[in-house]
Amino acid sequence: MTPTLTHWRFFRAGGFDQVRLDTAAELLNIGQLDQKLWVALSCPVQGIEFDARTLAFVDSDGDGHVRAPELIAAMRWTAERLRDPEVLVRGLPGVPLAAIRADDAEGAAIVDAAREFLTDLNSGDGMVTAEAARAAQERHAQRALTAWEAAGTAARPLGEDTAAAFDALQAVAEKVEDWFVRCRLAAYDERAGAALNAADATLAALGAATLKTDADAVAALPLARVQAGTALPLASGLNPAWAARIAALRSAAVQPLLGERALLTEADWHTLKERLAPYAAWLAARPDAAAQGEGIHQLEKLAHYVRDLQQLANNFVAFRDFYTRQGKASFQVGTLYLDGRSAELCVAVNDAGRHATLATLSRICLVYVDCVRGDDKLSVAAAFTAGDADQLMVGRNGVFYDRQGRDWDATISKIVEHPISLRQAFWSPYKRLARFVGEQLQKMAASKAKAADDKLTTVALDSGKKVATASTAAAAPVAAPSAAPAAPAPFDVAKFAGIFAAIGLALGAIGSALASVLAGFFALVWWQWPIAIAGLVLLVSGPAVILAWFKLRSRTLGPILDANGWAINARAMINIPFGTSLTQLAQLPPNAERALTDPYAEKKRPWAAYFAGLAVLLLAAFAWVLRDHLK
Repeated sequence: MTPTLTHWRFFRAGGFDQVRLDTAAELLNIGQLDQKLWVALSCPVQGIEFDARTLAFVDSDGDGHVRAPELIAAMRWTAERLRDPEVLVRGLPGVPLAAIRADDAEGAAIVDAAREFLTDLNSGDGMVTAEAARAAQERHAQRALTAWEAAGTAARPLGEDTAAAFDALQAVAEKVEDWFVRCRLAAYDERAGAALNAADATLAALGAATLKTDADAVAALPLARVQAGTALPLASGLNPAWAARIAALRSAAVQPLLGERALLTEADWHTLKERLAPYAAWLAARPDAAAQGEGIHQLEKLAHYVRDLQQLANNFVAFRDFYTRQGKASFQVGTLYLDGRSAELCVAVNDAGRHATLATLSRICLVYVDCVRGDDKLSVAAAFTAGDADQLMVGRNGVFYDRQGRDWDATISKIVEHPISLRQAFWSPYKRLARFVGEQLQKMAASKAKAADDKLTTVALDSGKKVATASTAAAAPVAAPSAAPAAPAPFDVAKFAGIFAAIGLALGAIGSALASVLAGFFALVWWQWPIAIAGLVLLVSGPAVILAWFKLRSRTLGPILDANGWAINARAMINIPFGTSLTQLAQLPPNAERALTDPYAEKKRPWAAYFAGLAVLLLAAFAWVLRDHLK
């Protein structure tokens, strides 16, 4: 009987209200809760960490998805089968015998199965666990198979040779029946005898081809010549395609059951079938190992429901396990360790490309990794919600631990880039500037190195040519006067003056701008300098931080799960504090001892500080002079 629920209770998490399902009344009345308040309306049975047998019971139509009506129906059936619904919220491993109702036929069958189960186990606690109920079904199937095998003794007229005789009969039964029917038709009408045998045209067509005994055209001919009132020959006069099978029938069935004979009459054929009919019926009665015994199936389902329905509801109607951080949610398949971090929000995916198309709407930085463990492979999408993305790149390796504790080799195959943290956004402009300057300096250095190499190569080639020319001139008896070398092109003063003027204007503009900034800076009172520096920093980093802040506040779990086949019904937000808890950064353990001396640390040289100080002094002097000049 379903307990009465007076009012619903909700808790706030993920930016929306989620229902509390802590009592049996709350669980069993979810059918009365407006489905607009459910977090999910459908979830796949594959790719999540939940008992597959329980999901198979709830998925009543077997379409691979658990939907809201199916969960409601499971709750309703459980309420009808329980005497004490409170067992649903006690965290029991199964269903106690005392909690099962037995006031109807189905309940009585379940109770009888439970008592038989407990008697077999000689258990006195009255608890039918989900795992043991599954084993009870296997024992039931084994007992049924043993009883069936015992009944087969009376159904074997030839003992162990009965199977061979039955197989030989089954191999030719259809063809023998066909031949006897043809013979009866020939007795009915004389014209049928010629018509039912092979026609001359058919035999002529066979004669034009290369024949084999097992050819389909040969096997399609009658078993023997069709005549009224004749018996089937068992040795000669048979269709060559069937001769071997008729010989097997004669030796395995006819001789042991009917005695030695060369012809098989239709009456003998019916006698043969009747003698083997009990064996055929016994084979047809073989119990299905997957078939459920009376009451056993319902007992196993009830045990799974009592153990798992509350947990399933709190990972479906609400996401309590995920947002309270008291345990792993059903969609969290493990933890990825990579780049000095552990990412706990990991979901299994089948196709990273298709998944990323929808999951990018979550505004979460997702790293897709291909996991390998022996011959097993797994694709996982991991959410990185703390730290930065500087060292996240395709091809990097990590280790993935699944929910069973097994380790997998993980390699990044795809990255969906989104802001990870405000700290990353704050430093991103300076990192981009430093990266740009570094790339430009590397290009300049590479260009200068190439120019030096080219010049050195040119000088070496010119020297070799001069030596070769001098040697040739010395060896020749008379050398013709060579033409005067071409005069070098005159120096274009105007061209280079324009270039130098343009460079000077550019440097002057940069210097003037810098001087104006510095002049304005040094015109401030000393206590205003930190404010100006802070304003400059905010001017550079502020837009990136603001943009990242809006994106981080709009992160949502829905698209990640929707891409996996879920039907998420709420805006399951992942704000900055909660997101930070989903990715753990490397930290030294409490009370750890740390030696700060690094024997391989680079030697500190003060030259950089000297040059920086000198540059600041020169700029300050320049700004001071410029300010006086402007006055």
